[in-house]
Amino acid sequence: MAGTTNRTQLRSWPGGAKRWMRYKLLQLLRAPGGPTFVAMGFSIGFFCEMFTLPTYGLAFFLIFPLIYLLRGSLAGALVGFVIGKIIYLPLAYLHSLVGGWVLPAHMNLHLPLVGEKINHMLLLNLKLIVGGMVDGLWIGALLFIAVRAVLLYLTAKRKERRRLKRHPVGTPVGDMAGN
Repeated sequence: MAGTTNRTQLRSWPGGAKRWMRYKLLQLLRAPGGPTFVAMGFSIGFFCEMFTLPTYGLAFFLIFPLIYLLRGSLAGALVGFVIGKIIYLPLAYLHSLVGGWVLPAHMNLHLPLVGEKINHMLLLNLKLIVGGMVDGLWIGALLFIAVRAVLLYLTAKRKERRRLKRHPVGTPVGDMAGN
């Protein structure tokens, strides 16, 4: 009997994870602040991820004050942060290019007691940080608009489904006679 239960639990785990993810998404969609609150958090998390790798993870701590100042959702920020992690590597080259355009061409980073290779790596990290901030800002703004529009659409769709469930098509909404 115990082996059967164990096999059943193992078999139902992916379905359980899928159900848990849907539940968390539903909680996020129904957040008290509304779609703007969640979209702001998402874009903040994405913005912070765009320059977290060259700062060795310290940019993650920037999420908390930004969430507080811009009134965003922490859960939305964490989702944006994870999605940013997934697409960071393809964008790293773009960050380096943009960082090279923004920083002065004659800029040279030299720290004493450190080898030339490390100085070159620090300059490359600086380009990634600056480029990641610039790219993260405009991509985050675009994602704010897109995520907010999708959340507004899903909220309106849910309200319409609930309205149709309460008052199916063809049934009167209210009593016309006033009784």
